[in-house]
Amino acid sequence: MREITTSWGRVTHAEHEVLRPSNREAPLPVAAGISRYLPRGAGRSYGDVGLNADGALWDMAALDRFIGFDDVTGVVRCEAGMRLAALLAIAVPRRWFPPVTPGTKEVTLGGAVANDVHGKNHHVAGTFGRHVRRFALARADGERMVCAPDENPELFAATIGGLGLTGAIIWIELQLRRIPGPWLEVETIPFGSLGEFFALSRASDASHEHTVAWIDAMTPGAPGVFSRANHVPGEDGRIRARGLRLCATAPFNLVRRPALHAFHAAVRARHARRRTARRHYDGFFYPLDGLADWNRLYGPAGFFQYQCALPASAGPEAARAVLDEVARSGECCALGVLKMFGDLPSPGLLSFPMAGPTLALDFPNCGARSQALFDRLDSIVRAAGGRLYPAKDARMAGDFFRQSYPGWRELARRADPAISSNFWRRTTEGAQG
Repeated sequence: MREITTSWGRVTHAEHEVLRPSNREAPLPVAAGISRYLPRGAGRSYGDVGLNADGALWDMAALDRFIGFDDVTGVVRCEAGMRLAALLAIAVPRRWFPPVTPGTKEVTLGGAVANDVHGKNHHVAGTFGRHVRRFALARADGERMVCAPDENPELFAATIGGLGLTGAIIWIELQLRRIPGPWLEVETIPFGSLGEFFALSRASDASHEHTVAWIDAMTPGAPGVFSRANHVPGEDGRIRARGLRLCATAPFNLVRRPALHAFHAAVRARHARRRTARRHYDGFFYPLDGLADWNRLYGPAGFFQYQCALPASAGPEAARAVLDEVARSGECCALGVLKMFGDLPSPGLLSFPMAGPTLALDFPNCGARSQALFDRLDSIVRAAGGRLYPAKDARMAGDFFRQSYPGWRELARRADPAISSNFWRRTTEGAQG
C-alpha cells in the first residue's frame, strides 16, 4: 500500500510503499518493482532519517511483543517494534527501569538502538547502545544473524546508531537497571547565565544521576532552570493518563513570539527559587507526552529541532555563541534544552554524543529565515569541532555530516545494499566509493 509518510517535525514527507512485518520468524516482505527499503519504528525522528522517497518502508510497529524477562537479573528480550511505554508498564512495577531513556516514551526499542538515543544521565550511563546485550538483524536478502559484542561485532557496532541502514532489527536483549520505585527527588535551581549552568553541572555530576536544564534561548544570556534528580523509594503511582490530543494540524503556526515570551516568563517566575519535590518518573522524563501529537501546533509548515553536541574544550564558548546568535536573530525558539554529555564511549559507529554540552532548540519552520539562521549556527558548531544529531536533522549539508562522523565510511561498507534513506542519500550520495 502506498502512503504519504511525514517526519515528526512535519517539514519533510515522502510517498512510500509501506510493508508491515508481523511475524518475527518470517522473512521481511518485499514489493514488486521496489529496489530500496528502510525499517521504520514509531516515526519520532524529527528529520528525514525515517523517510525513503519512492522506495518502501518496513513498518515494524506490529513486532511489539515480549519474548522473555528475567526479573532477577533485569535482562529483557522483546521485539524491536515495542514502544518504550510498554516496557515501562511491565518493568517499573517490578522495580526495573531502562538504563537510558530519551524525552519521549513513544519511541520503539529498535529506533532507540538505530539512533543510539541518550538521556539526562549520559555522564553516568552513556547511550542506550551501551546496555544492549544482543539483537537479531534481518537483511533484505533474507539473511538473519544475531549480533553482540562477541558475535558479528562489526555489524553490532554499525547497527547501534546506524540509522536503520544495516538491516531491520527484529528483537533486542537489553539490560535494565534497578530502581527503588517510580519516584524521583528533583531539585530545580534557577540560573541567570551559562556560567552558572556549567558550575551547577560540575557540582551535580557526582551526586545526581539525571541533570538537564530548560533555557530561554530568546532572551540574551539564556537564563533557565537547572534540574537534577535521583530515583527514590516510594509506593507505585498510576502512570499519568494521556492528556489532550491534537487530532488535526493547526491551520497556521500557533507558536508565536508574544506567546513564547509570556510562557518563558511564566516558567522563570514559577521556578524563581530553588526547591526540591518528589515527582513521578512519567512527568519528569516525558513532559511532552502529556499532549499527544504536539508537533501539529506548528501548523502545515512544521518545525525544526536544531540539536548540536560540542566538545568540552570549546563547548562553553561555542554554546554561548550559538545562543547569542539565536537571541539576536529574533526567531522564535519554542523550547531550549541544555545538557552535558559525559565521556563514556558508545559502541556505535555513528553515535551522536561527545563529552561536552549539547543544545536542543525547537524553531517553527519560517523558510529562508530559518535556513539562514541554521547556516550561521552550523558555522559556529563546525568551527568548534561539534556535530549535529542525525535523528533530529532535516537539512544538514553532506560535507558537514561526513566531517562530523568519520565512521560513515565504515557504516557504508556494513550497510545492507538494498536499504537507504532520504538522509543517507542527502548526506553521502556521490561521496561513496
